[in-house]
Amino acid sequence: MEAALEEARIAALLGEVPVGAAVAQHGYVIAEAHNETVTLRDLTQHAELIAIRKALAELHRDRFEDATLYVTLEPCAQCAGAILLTRVTRVLFGAYDPKAGMAGSVEDLLRHPKLSHRPEVRGGVMEAECGELLREFFERRR
Repeated sequence: MEAALEEARIAALLGEVPVGAAVAQHGYVIAEAHNETVTLRDLTQHAELIAIRKALAELHRDRFEDATLYVTLEPCAQCAGAILLTRVTRVLFGAYDPKAGMAGSVEDLLRHPKLSHRPEVRGGVMEAECGELLREFFERRR
């Protein structure tokens, strides 16, 4: 989660919503990313999607066999879909997102009983640190 937090800090410095993600496999971080929606003028460029794409490119694969995604904010529907399609094994996230979270806050797409893949999910990992970055960012914008 430290790698994801560092990416979130970078995002904040760039004026992006401070969300960071890291993909690890066998105990090693293989990809890191932060939100780039403002930089790329593309609202789909969330940290999770970018980190997943980078990790799959590094592995020369189209899905994971055993991978953990660390992300500082509960994944949205778009990112949850990518997590499911690429077969991420575990998702550990920091802050809950009561407005758009799809790992239990609004809905629980990641553990939906009708889907064939359901990753292990744990929220609240370093929640205080992750949440504080978001709070500070939005306070400065007001």
